[in-house]
Amino acid sequence: MKKTYLTFIGVVCLLLISEIVDAQQAYFIDGYHGGIYGHYPEGQTSFMVRKLQQYPDWNINIEIEPESWDVVKQRDPEGYAAFKQLFKDQSAETGRIEYVNPTYAQSYFWGTSGESAIRQFTYGMQMVRQHFPEAVFTTYSAEEPCFTSCLPSILKSLGYSYASTKNPNTMWGGYVAAYGGELVNWVSPDGSKLLTVPRYACEALQPGSTWQSIAWYNSDDYIKQCLVAGINHPVGMCLQDAAWSHGWDKGPWLGQDTTRHYHPTAYKTWRNYIQYSSTGSTPDDWYFTQEDVRCALMWGTQVMQQLATDIRGAENSVIQAEKMASYAQMFRGCEWPDSLLHEAWRTLLLSQHHDCWIVPYNRLQGGKSWAGNVADWTDVTNENSSLVIDHALRVLSGEAQGSTVRVYNTLAIVRDELVSVETPSSWQEDQWVAIDEKGSEHATQWITEHGIKKLLFRAQVPPAGFAVYSFRKTRKRMDSDMVIRVLPNGNYQVESDLYVLTLNPQRGGIIESLQAKALQNKEFADATYERGFNELRGFFIQENAFLSGTTHSARIEIIEQGPLASTIAIHGKIGSHDFIQTIRLKQGEPLIDMSVKLLWNGDVRIGEPGIAFKADDPRKAFYDDRYKLLLHFPTQVDDPQIYKDAPFDVCKSGLENTFFNRWDSIKHNIILHWVDLAAKDDSYGMALFTDHTTSYAHGEDFPLSMTVQYAGKGLWGKDYIIDRPTDISYALLPHQGNWKQSRLWTQSERRNEPLIAFITDREALPAVSFLSIEDEAYELSSMYFEGKDLYIRLFNAQSDNSQKEITLKGHPAKINRIELDGRIIDTLPVHEKESGNCSFKTSIPAFGLQTIKVSNYLPARNN
Repeated sequence: MKKTYLTFIGVVCLLLISEIVDAQQAYFIDGYHGGIYGHYPEGQTSFMVRKLQQYPDWNINIEIEPESWDVVKQRDPEGYAAFKQLFKDQSAETGRIEYVNPTYAQSYFWGTSGESAIRQFTYGMQMVRQHFPEAVFTTYSAEEPCFTSCLPSILKSLGYSYASTKNPNTMWGGYVAAYGGELVNWVSPDGSKLLTVPRYACEALQPGSTWQSIAWYNSDDYIKQCLVAGINHPVGMCLQDAAWSHGWDKGPWLGQDTTRHYHPTAYKTWRNYIQYSSTGSTPDDWYFTQEDVRCALMWGTQVMQQLATDIRGAENSVIQAEKMASYAQMFRGCEWPDSLLHEAWRTLLLSQHHDCWIVPYNRLQGGKSWAGNVADWTDVTNENSSLVIDHALRVLSGEAQGSTVRVYNTLAIVRDELVSVETPSSWQEDQWVAIDEKGSEHATQWITEHGIKKLLFRAQVPPAGFAVYSFRKTRKRMDSDMVIRVLPNGNYQVESDLYVLTLNPQRGGIIESLQAKALQNKEFADATYERGFNELRGFFIQENAFLSGTTHSARIEIIEQGPLASTIAIHGKIGSHDFIQTIRLKQGEPLIDMSVKLLWNGDVRIGEPGIAFKADDPRKAFYDDRYKLLLHFPTQVDDPQIYKDAPFDVCKSGLENTFFNRWDSIKHNIILHWVDLAAKDDSYGMALFTDHTTSYAHGEDFPLSMTVQYAGKGLWGKDYIIDRPTDISYALLPHQGNWKQSRLWTQSERRNEPLIAFITDREALPAVSFLSIEDEAYELSSMYFEGKDLYIRLFNAQSDNSQKEITLKGHPAKINRIELDGRIIDTLPVHEKESGNCSFKTSIPAFGLQTIKVSNYLPARNN
């Protein structure tokens, strides 16, 4: 009787659900994804116009690379004109076209800097408006996993009202975590909230697929699951990809056959759906972390290492170029190099296109691969940035001659660190001392960098400014704590004023001991663990075994030894392959600079064995980092926890480990700039810095490790081969306190923007600071001019939200806090100070951004 009753209740529930489904309206987000770089068929614009005219109830959301419209205007003028006419109606109620992703190159965001994310939007939106002046940017949405945790704050500052974290039909490279119901408030690290349509908690990954969720086609099953989950206005999505259909011969994605998808379904723009069809608001705050971004690319492959390194270097160079050009305009009234910097940013933004990362071997028009174009684009960025910096140095400092050196600092902190300068060849036979403006002498040392002999010395430079040093010859020997010694057991010991490193050549040169003097000689290397500290180890498929550099003895070579720096090279083998690891300790420098170069012998395959590639098989050989060639760092840290940086964010990891081997269980295991292994009580830790975006490994009984090499089958079955030496740089920083107290964000910026030294024939001047911040509370994300207006962007990485005084050299007419789209937030009182300075006060929440507009800036002096 009980069983019959329960069966009856179940049938009633199913009937009720069926009636609800039959009555309930569903919605669909259709549109297009691509562009002339990704893929945009000739005549596509006319095709969209015809289909919009043919189907008056069809609405589209577009994610087209902005440069595409320059080409469309030439190739398809009639279609271009007709599309512009349809586009003019941008109202949420009646408009049929919404531009949901205007970024210049549809970047992933999570693999590049926060400043790059801002420029992707500002440069892209500017170009879109050149073609479509009426464009209104209301909702951010993307067909690829182009998301990062700080996006709500950036989007709101750009004037956006909504977002969606769905990408149901292009999940090859990953997806955002499923969460929530119809709407959520996506909360940024700084507390900003953006009303968002998430990938619903009930929006599962598509069975039998490795690229879709169940929301890709508004099936009956998907809509039923949404309704049962309490989502009364369910919506699916697909931004169609030109590469797949070469013209989309059917127009509306769901077609006109209502038997294949849920009925009734209405096509919507995102803004129309959210404003008129959804609940419109929600109390559900989603405290999104960077680990909610779950992306898995071909980490450890040579092509990825190269493009990520190139992009990182270009990012750093253009940011420094803007700041140096700003100094030249602030101090000398130099004309702003607009065309050079615009092209530098344009090519950098193109190099960040998501297709560069996910299909680096695919070829564009002209026959060159995405990876090849990245090399070309970043070369242009670097060349233009170098021209800007060189010109600024000559404007500021005169010709490169004389015996005085100006050292420029592009960060808003006092820097007391080593810097190298290229000198005339006539200097190189002598020893020199550096003399600061107080007359104190400082040791120097000749070093070789990238094949060029340079003079290394210690400089103290004020924030966002320069200091001046003079040089004279000396025969005096400078005292130093830099020592390299060979111990009785054959181990090598390298010592600076901050560290003592002991290397064991019998075990491939691993670091057996790393003692930090500033932390009461604390030992960081865990000698009890089976893996060595700085050990290379991975699974080599031809040998069907894990190979390690510790099974061969290594030769230790002393590269340089002087009063300021000591560098050693470890010449070892892993299997039949030679490698060279370098370690450099510098006087007074907390960062331990390191590198590894592998000289491969023949065809090599590294990674998890026995996994045949099948596109629809969730199991892939390139997912599990434990089989890749790794650098291991077993570290003595009590109850460790992981922190890692992200664009304008630092994420405390909630993962037990980083390991996964299936598409449907991806975890966030990405190093952007650094990852920190910290004691739970925040008393100390060790940070690992990289020169390129890559992956890391960590878990219980598995030490912090960095991915060095994978070679084998990848996405779409492409063979990712080894065809050159592998050469990467990294750094370690044992530190006291947590990541905030040790200022890891600032330490990373020091690596990204090194001091710039330049010989000058100009008269010696007192040290100059163009911009200083009370307590060095904020990072100087960017500084640039537009006309006579100076723009300063600040990021609060570690401070509280109390007011801080900012001192600026010069005389502004007005200082405003502005949004990223130029809207004025407020006007700040300005106070004149001595020595031609002025000051103002502002506050920024933790992980918050602020853009300051200094109107009609006038230099304080013209020396």
